[in-house]
Amino acid sequence: MNNTPKGFKSGFVSIIGRPNVGKSTLLNYVIGQKIAIMSDKPQTTRNKIQGVYTSNESQVVFIDTPGIHKPKHKLGDFMMKVAQNTLREVDLILYVVEAGEAFGPGEEFIIERLKETSTPVFLVINKIDKVQPDDLLGIIETYRTKLDFAEVVPVSALQGSNIPTLMDQIVGHLDEGPQYYPSDQITDHPERFVVAELIREKVLHLTREEIPHSVAVVIDQMKRRDNEMIYIGATVIVERTSQKGIVIGKQGGMLREVGKRARGDIEALLGSKVFLELWVKVQKDWRNKPTHLRDYGFKEDEY
Repeated sequence: MNNTPKGFKSGFVSIIGRPNVGKSTLLNYVIGQKIAIMSDKPQTTRNKIQGVYTSNESQVVFIDTPGIHKPKHKLGDFMMKVAQNTLREVDLILYVVEAGEAFGPGEEFIIERLKETSTPVFLVINKIDKVQPDDLLGIIETYRTKLDFAEVVPVSALQGSNIPTLMDQIVGHLDEGPQYYPSDQITDHPERFVVAELIREKVLHLTREEIPHSVAVVIDQMKRRDNEMIYIGATVIVERTSQKGIVIGKQGGMLREVGKRARGDIEALLGSKVFLELWVKVQKDWRNKPTHLRDYGFKEDEY
C-alpha cells in the first residue's frame, strides 16, 4: 500500500506448540477479540487462523496452527501438515510451551522440527502464573540447551502478563514492510468460518469428555432478513448416533444451550441480532474420509 508510513514494520508470525498450551488464548488476547476458539481439550484448532494486529507503527499477521502431535487419523495428518508447512511461510515463529509442564517427548518432537528451519524462533513460556518465579530460570535453561532461541519471553496469555513486552520483541525482529490488511481487519477468514468455530467451541465446552474431537460445524445458510436480524442455519456433524443424542440432550436442552451461548459471541462478532437454528447430523468416521474432510472445510490443497 502506497500510504504506508516510513519505517512501518510488518510480517507474518506463526504460533506453534503442543496441544493445549494456550496458543489460541495468546492470539485472542493480542488481537483483542475472539477469532480462535479456546478449549481445555487438545486439538481444538484445525485450520490456520490468521489474526491481524495493527498499530500506527506496525502490522503483525499471526497464524495459529493446530497443536503439533503424532497423528492418529487422516484429520490428524492434515493438521500436522498445516502446522509444519507454516514454519516455511513466516518471518518469525513463536514456540509456546506451558510453564508447569515438564520437558518431554512431545517437546523433543517439536524441537527437532524447529531445527530444520532457518526462521528465527521465540520461546514463549505461557501460564507463568502456575509456577513460582524461581522455577522459571530452570525452565528457561532446560529449553536453551535444546535450541538457540532468538528471544525467551515468559507470559500469562490468560491474564495478559508480559504480552506488551512480547509484542515489542516481535515488532523489533520484523523488517520494514507494507500494511497488508486494512487497520480495522482482524482476520482474513470469512465470517462463516468464524461463526462455525464459535458454535463448535460451545459444543466442546458443554459436552466436556462425552464428545471427543469428532465434531465439525457446517454453516448451511447465513443471510440478513428484512428486520435486520441475521438468520444462521448450521449443522453440527458427529461420528456416532450416541454422540448425536448427547449434543441434542434431554428434550433438546443441550442443543438449545449451545445455541444460546454461541449466539452471544456471534452477535458480538457481527454487531447485529442473530437468529440461530441448529441441527445435528451423524456422518460415521468422517475424520478418516477425504471427501468429508473437504466438505467440512479441511482442504489440503490450500496448504
